[in-house]
Formats: sequence, C-alpha cells, structure tokens
Amino acid sequence: MKLRHLMLAASATALMAGAASAETLRWARAGDSLTLDPHAQNEGPTSALAHQIMETLVMRDHSGTLVPSLATEWAPSEDNPNVWVFKLREGVTFHDGAEFDSEDVVFSLNRAMTPDSDYKELLASVKEVRAPDKYTVEIETDGPNPIMPNNLTNMFMMDKGWAEANNAVKVQDYEGGEDTFAAKNANGTGPYKLVSREPDVKTVLAANENYWGKGEFPLEVSEIIYTPIQNPATRVAALLSGEVDIIQDVPVQDLERVAGTDGLDVRTAPQNRVIFFGMNQGDADLSNDNIEGKNPLSDVRVRQAMSKAINRDAIQQVVMRGQSAPAGMIAPPFVNGWDEGMDGSSSTDIEGAKALMAEAGYPDGFSIQLDCPNDRYINDEAICQAAVGMLAQIGITVNLDAKPKAQHFPLINNLETDFYMLGWGVPTYDSEYIFNFLAHTKGEKYGSWNGTRYTNPDLDAKIVALASETNLPERDKMIAEIWQVVQDDQLYIPIHHQVLNWGMKSNVGTIVEPEDSPKIKYFTMQ
Repeated sequence: MKLRHLMLAASATALMAGAASAETLRWARAGDSLTLDPHAQNEGPTSALAHQIMETLVMRDHSGTLVPSLATEWAPSEDNPNVWVFKLREGVTFHDGAEFDSEDVVFSLNRAMTPDSDYKELLASVKEVRAPDKYTVEIETDGPNPIMPNNLTNMFMMDKGWAEANNAVKVQDYEGGEDTFAAKNANGTGPYKLVSREPDVKTVLAANENYWGKGEFPLEVSEIIYTPIQNPATRVAALLSGEVDIIQDVPVQDLERVAGTDGLDVRTAPQNRVIFFGMNQGDADLSNDNIEGKNPLSDVRVRQAMSKAINRDAIQQVVMRGQSAPAGMIAPPFVNGWDEGMDGSSSTDIEGAKALMAEAGYPDGFSIQLDCPNDRYINDEAICQAAVGMLAQIGITVNLDAKPKAQHFPLINNLETDFYMLGWGVPTYDSEYIFNFLAHTKGEKYGSWNGTRYTNPDLDAKIVALASETNLPERDKMIAEIWQVVQDDQLYIPIHHQVLNWGMKSNVGTIVEPEDSPKIKYFTMQ
C-alpha cells in the first residue's frame, strides 16, 4: 500500500485565522534554550524555542498528529522500498530572503548526521540524502524504515548558503564548550524571526512578515519575549503581576493560587516524558564513591536495591503533590512499546533492598555523588533530595550536587558522572527512539545520552534491526524483547512520568501539548 499525506489543513485551529491584531506574548519558563544551533542539543526547551524560528519537513500539530510543514507530502518510493520521497513546499523563503529548496534539506540532514550532532541517532539508518530536483528530496535508508517521517519532527532545516557564509557548516561542539555563530544567531523559515538574544536573560522574536503559513495558522502573536526565570517563586510572581503572559512550569505548591486568581488559568496534561536516574555500571572503578578498586553499580543486585529503596508514591504525594505518575520503565504511556505491567513493576521494599545489598557484598553500603539539574525538570532538585534520604535507608550515603542544566548535561555526554538524573521525552512516539539514545552502546551513531557505560552487543544488534523491520507485529515483538533486557538489567531507575501545568492569562488560546513545546503560531489572543 502506498502511503501519501496531503496538506488539507494544518489544524482545525487554523480555521480560526482571521485579521490578527498585533499582540506581544511574554513567555517564561525555568530554563533557557541551551543554544540556537539547531542540531547541537536535543533538549526540550532548546527545541521549543527553535520551533518558533526554524521548521522541519513534518511536524506534529496540537493533537500530536503528524502534519506537513516544509514538506507537503511524503511516501515510500514506488521503485525502492528503502527510499522515502519528500515533496517540498514551493515559494518558501528564509528570514534573510533566500529561497528554501532541496539543497538546504540535503545540507541540513547531512549536517545532523555528523559526530557533534545530538540528533544523529534519528538518522542512523540513513545511507544517503539526495535531491533529484529542486523540490524533491530522497532519503535512502539501510533497509526499509517504516517510521522515518516520525524521526523528522525536530529535524530543523538550515539555509546552506547562510551556514557557509557564516562558518556554521559544522555543528557546535556544545559538550566541548565551543561557541559559534550558529549558537547565537538563526536564519529559519519559521513564523518568527530572531531580533535579539541574551542567553539566560531574554530572547526577542518578531513575526515573519513573509511567512508561508499566513492564512493557514492564526498567527495572532506578533512579538515573543522569552525570559528564563529559574526561581519558582519569582516565576509565579511574574505571572501573578502580569509581567509575563504564560509560564510552562507552575510549581506544584502554587497551582491552587494561580488557578484561583481572576484572569489566570492553569491548564494541565500528562507529559510525554519520564524522569529517572542513570548509573555508571560499565567502568571498573568509580571516581565518586568510597569503594576502592571496584564498581558497586556494576552489580545488578545493587542497582535493583537502589530502585527498591526509592519510594515513588512518597515522591508523588509529598514532593510532586500528586502531579506525577510513578514509573517502572523509562517509556511514557504515549509510546509504542510501553507496557502496563512493566510500568507498574517498581515497588518500595527496604528489607528486600538491604538483602540484595548484603548479597552483593555491600551490607554496610557505600557513598556516591548524585548529579542533578536544578532548572530543567519539575522539582528536579527536590526529587534528588528525597532520593538521598531514601537511599540512606539501605546504607548508601549520597552527596548531592545540583547545578543548572547547562553544566549538568555535559557531565552525562562526556561520561563525567557516575550517578545522575535525566528526563526523556519521545517525539517519535516509538520505543526505538529511547533505545537508540539511551540503551545502545555509546558510539559514533548511537547512544549519545547513554551515560551508563552499559554495552550489550546482542541488544545493540536488535536495536539497529528495528529501523528496517517493516512487519509491525514482528517489530513490536522485538521492542518487547529489548525492553525485557533493559528491565532485567536495571539499566535505569525510573522515577515518574511528569504532569504538565502551564499557567497563563485566560485570554491566551492554546492547549497544553504532551511535548511541552508551545507552537505559538497556533495561539489565539482573545
């Protein structure tokens, strides 16, 4: 069967588009975008800001449905099942006036496959990207790839000429501390143009007067002022005082206060994201523990004991005030491959955990450092603080080091942490995304966020094989088998699924998306 997707309408919301008045949207959240280089950091707030400025071939609308963006239709080639053919939207220009065409797509996808790209796992099965004509792109993969379009929803398109003129052909080495022109400047095809950028202070965007989507989207916001406000009390105060119009992360302790304020709403949705702990189980010795000459985390019994020591219900009730769902696997319920039994498998058992510690040879426990962000996830530092007390019950003394995400994430990528918090969303809605980044051995094409040092060649082979398995029942069976290994090996310690609480002025017309990524071109301002 030939699959074909034609542009009928971007969304039902687009029907509301009319004569829009000039409106400024003042938008705040806990942390800033890490960089404007569209391929350097696969991180939620970074992608959320990029989506206002730059665009992808396909995107998800408010409902999560895959819809056209810079590509108007796509389908497997009739001549070669290993090739996806994308027809590009004509008449699109970048913010500097340059024309968008297939040359830019080939450049962007090849750029996203280079070693410093944080998106290379999504394109790991790609053999070649080519442009048979100005408005056609072919992506050839190593075997048929049934979900290739799903992998492109955060794959931003750059202008090849702009990149070459500004020494931005190479992806920024973010983990290496590199600063580049593309990290501070942007030239996209999106609905908003970059006006000014002060990292960790303020970013200002203005409406793109030449945007191709006029008449298809409301586009009622003419200016965006984006401000990161790390302190929760300050962030809420800014919303209550009218200083900002929307905050993406209302602290759980302030939900009733915001919801009870005239002219303000709290809008809620389950998030497509899991919070968990990673452990260095591959190194022979750890740098941040008190055990000389061996690695206690390399013993699965220790990892299982640590998981049993975590009281997820207490975290849900006390730290999150009900705004989370305890997790037993690092896949959200939205994702193909999620298993209800696995997700309900985590339970607190202090005595059982102590027995496992003794069996593993650590009856008196050990000490270790836990690295945690303090401006990325909901109550991230407070969750880590709670875990410190819980692990102490089985003799593990945890020294907590919490720092901003800009310093935290490179510790994981550079393998400089033995025990760390991470959160993971799944924009493809498929388990392969999780496996490629978090379970496969860290290497040239896979495992960029696998800080565990875990390696399993048989599992790696199964993960790679997923990309070309077109028999969907067989593929689902393979996914379940991979999950079983991940679970049995206690690769991570799942904590919970996040719940999103956006606070905003009542006149801001939007829904809360599971991706936690506002698409401001859809917003209405009544």
